[in-house]
Amino acid sequence: VPAAGRAAFDRHSRAQALALAARLGLSCQLNLNLLPHGVLADEDAIDATLRAARAAGLEPQRLVIEVTESDVIADAPGFAALVNRHKRDGLALAIDDFGAGQSGLNLLADFQPDTIKVDMGLIRGIESNGPRQAIMRGLLLTCELLGIDVIAEGVETTAEYRWLRAQGVHLFQGYLFARPGFESLPRPSFPAA
Repeated sequence: VPAAGRAAFDRHSRAQALALAARLGLSCQLNLNLLPHGVLADEDAIDATLRAARAAGLEPQRLVIEVTESDVIADAPGFAALVNRHKRDGLALAIDDFGAGQSGLNLLADFQPDTIKVDMGLIRGIESNGPRQAIMRGLLLTCELLGIDVIAEGVETTAEYRWLRAQGVHLFQGYLFARPGFESLPRPSFPAA
């Protein structure tokens, strides 16, 4: 997609995803990614997403907008003002790939999202890596005190899952649970625990 058309393509993709979610009858929260710097580059990105949700018959309160750490850092005051305006509509915010950027802890101090999705780089092999475990424990405590939900991204092994579960993580994403599907609901691959 040429650079000049990326914002429109991103907006159209989210509208299509929302229409598909409605057709599939999904009743859970719907997480939607925005292109890096998409929120700040396309001032209508969130409003267009809310319009698309309403057109698909979905309540805006079910939407979780996912942005990368770099999106927030690029213009923290502008980003905070934009998101806070939409939070009044019930829109939730998740920071995707948390920990892969450069100022994660400053981000939590200055702007508290509803959810962070811990980058799989920190998750990989966590069951046998003391420094990763210490960082994750600190992050979980910080998020608990701030009222932020934590999702462990990229969980691929039962050992990673069990260690994270023992620490109180209850939201997971990764191939251990299901592979992504195209225009379909994923087929769970992890036995219920």
